Amino acid sequence: MTKAEPQVIELAAPVLGEAEKRALAEVIDDRWLTMGDRVRRFEQAFAELHGVDEAVAVSSGTAALQLCLAAFDVGPGAEVLVPSMSFVATASVVVHAGATPVFVDVEGPDRPHMSIEDARRRITGRTRAIMIMHYGGYEMDVAAWRALAGEHGLLLFEDAAHAAGLAGPGATSDAAAFSFFTNKNMTTAEGGMVVIGDPERRQRARLLRSHGMTANTLDRTRGRAVGYDVVACGHNFRMDELRGALGLVQVERLPGWNRTRRELADRYRAELGREVPEVVVPFAPGHRTAAHIMPVLLPDGCDRPRVMAEMRAAGVQTSVHFPAIHQFEYYRRAHGAVSLPNTERFSARQLTLPLHPALEPGDVERVVSALREAIRAAR
Repeated sequence: MTKAEPQVIELAAPVLGEAEKRALAEVIDDRWLTMGDRVRRFEQAFAELHGVDEAVAVSSGTAALQLCLAAFDVGPGAEVLVPSMSFVATASVVVHAGATPVFVDVEGPDRPHMSIEDARRRITGRTRAIMIMHYGGYEMDVAAWRALAGEHGLLLFEDAAHAAGLAGPGATSDAAAFSFFTNKNMTTAEGGMVVIGDPERRQRARLLRSHGMTANTLDRTRGRAVGYDVVACGHNFRMDELRGALGLVQVERLPGWNRTRRELADRYRAELGREVPEVVVPFAPGHRTAAHIMPVLLPDGCDRPRVMAEMRAAGVQTSVHFPAIHQFEYYRRAHGAVSLPNTERFSARQLTLPLHPALEPGDVERVVSALREAIRAAR
């Protein structure tokens, strides 16, 4: 008799069930699929949860970042300070806007947030904006960054792709962008949200979301608009009703899911401290977080590919968040060699462990046990 393979512990898993099925079926029955009333209700529910006046739903988190830049006319000739310790979209949207991303180092291995001291050194006369990123869902000191931006007359944007459900993003910055990709704390499969405090800039984001048209498809179809003009060169960044329906269901459950994530993260900290004390867990206990991912740092010199292979054999999925953007071939070719020593050390040692609301406490113990054995094997 062959030994049964262990059940795989997934890195991330969306929570989907009957409520989502019913919501999608209702959209099909109503026969209106493009952006409409459900998307608008989702925007309102998301804004209410985050304590802001309004939110603008879009087709992806990347589209949300692009709209932040476009709504404030950030374009050719401008420089935007960005983290290299992020998903590549944080930088690629700057390139697509015609601006130049300027990469900023992180503070250190225990706090992989953009360094405000390094950012200050990289500000030039061409700098137009700063894009901070709440790595792993751990809240940045937005007030300190707002002060830095104010000193130099710069815009402040937040990449809040990891921070859905965390009160704060978008409250004091010029704009914040959220993601609802499948592995995020809540999902619409693809989708995103933009929060902009200034009503005129927010309205510009709504305009640019849909080709710069002065009337949307729903208004035209239902006879509320007899014509339209195009007053800006916009995009097709609309969210459809199927995703809006998913979002309405998911956003109600987001606070509970985030509580579960934080409890699991705390359990990880305790288990790792007891079983694998040589592994570093970034951020101090109690740091405000949406607990999007569970990042750890392997011991210096540890063979990460071997660790990941051993854990895969034990039925535990892992990942890396993230390869440093400035070390990707395109960015080295387009923007030259950049030295970010803290980012490079963090990226070389980082490993992401499974974290999602479907995990049980026993799963955390199994993951930590697998990590302990994998590190021994890798040595």
